[in-house]
Amino acid sequence: MKTLLWRFASLIVAAAFVAAWQILANLKLVSPVFLPGPDRAWAALMHGFAASNLAAKLGGTIAHMLEGWLIASIAGVALGALIGSSRLMRAYFGPLLEFLRPLPASAIIPLAIAIFGFSPAMAVGVIAFGAIWPMLLSTVHGFAAVEPRLYEVARALHLSRWQVIVKIALPSALPDILAGLRLGLTVSLILAVVCEMIAGLDGLGQWVLVAARMFRSPDLFAGVILLGAIGFVGALALNALERRLLVWRAPTRG
Repeated sequence: MKTLLWRFASLIVAAAFVAAWQILANLKLVSPVFLPGPDRAWAALMHGFAASNLAAKLGGTIAHMLEGWLIASIAGVALGALIGSSRLMRAYFGPLLEFLRPLPASAIIPLAIAIFGFSPAMAVGVIAFGAIWPMLLSTVHGFAAVEPRLYEVARALHLSRWQVIVKIALPSALPDILAGLRLGLTVSLILAVVCEMIAGLDGLGQWVLVAARMFRSPDLFAGVILLGAIGFVGALALNALERRLLVWRAPTRG
């Protein structure tokens, strides 16, 4: 019952935001050239799907985002587990990670263009580079924070290194890993849009940029709405995955 009330309250807040947006647009306090109402943005969204290539742009952005995110997820979790499970590896690679971590992914776009050209591979490479850091660092932290007494129990049970990682370290580090995956997905979406804008790749970034240059504000807002929807659906999917994988963390009811 409490969950339903919270969801209803969130719907009320969203409806109030849309109503305020519509009122502001109707009053024309901001020029309609720059701020269309939600009715015009929705009409542009429907027209884009029905009579334009907005669906293809949406698919392009999702493909770029997910490809880069999956590469970063696999590499980040694997490397993070390797480094985080060894104090020696953390000592060796810690300074290098701290040097590379603050480097903005947008700074390597010219290098990626020089290597891959204006191609989807360039976008995927930039996305993977930018998204790997939250996953890698959160995984390292999760593995490094495993309770030392658990390792003592593993030695007493004569578990192999692989069994220690799978049965002890990984479950303990899973909350940190999932937090890194969620943050990495957000970074992937941002970088997908940036790469599409810069390289002219087929995606919502290109759609939004062209709409802005041609002062088609309803189309621009339609693209922004879709970008928000992608982030929202991605967050819901990861929340569902987290509830499934971390069911053991659910509070017991006595």
